[in-house]
Amino acid sequence: MENIRQAVERARAARGLDGQGGDAWKQRAASTDVDEWTHELNVSHLESHRVVSHDKSDPRSTTYDMLRTQVLRSMDLNGRNVLAITSPTANCGKTLTAINLALSIARQPERSVLLIDMDIHKGQVAKYLGVKFNDGLLSVLEGRVALFDAIIRARVGKNGLMVLPTETSSTGASDWMTSDAMKVLFQQVRRDFPSHIVIVDLPPMLYGDNVIAILPQIDSVLLVAAVGTSTVAEIQECNKYLQSSEVVRLVLNKVREPSANYYYY
Repeated sequence: MENIRQAVERARAARGLDGQGGDAWKQRAASTDVDEWTHELNVSHLESHRVVSHDKSDPRSTTYDMLRTQVLRSMDLNGRNVLAITSPTANCGKTLTAINLALSIARQPERSVLLIDMDIHKGQVAKYLGVKFNDGLLSVLEGRVALFDAIIRARVGKNGLMVLPTETSSTGASDWMTSDAMKVLFQQVRRDFPSHIVIVDLPPMLYGDNVIAILPQIDSVLLVAAVGTSTVAEIQECNKYLQSSEVVRLVLNKVREPSANYYYY
């Protein structure tokens, strides 16, 4: 863990968590002028990956808009702004839910969104959005870059959101999830993005202790299960770990509506 301790020290110096440079960061992070957003998302790429909620005329976006309303009502009522999205196992659609929910929220003019990919083993947010990056979550945790420099400012049409993608790593994910560097990151996010809805795409719950380790840093949790993939026993197992967390919703994916000819993803 020595490398993580050193990373925390570098990160504190780079991010101004000891009282240096905080105001300048806040001014930059608070900017929501759409003309300043630097990456235009490709609509064809989004739709090829079933990212649809940027387009309110797409009937599939209705489901995410309804979820948005329910989630925001619950979070606003309890003064929350950090929402983690996870699933019992893989292939439940948690990342697509996180992205589509983020884009749905971003369509509301009074809302700002920061989407963070924390699925270090298998980060997919950048792939689904079609964005390329050099430095992401791991670079920030290691103290090699400042958080602001790793965030991608993206837009689709007139709507923008901030995205912190992640590099993938087959080792060390659990150590990073429980590290002081991660705690420092959440402290900075809460300090510098108090008016944003922060959506965190976590790994599946039952694939190790990564999610359990990060839960104390999270305000609210949205659990995503899927018909034909998730079992009742798996959902019950997740529920045991979430007893002390605020679960805003359970989303059941891949349910066919009787009057529709498409799946909810």
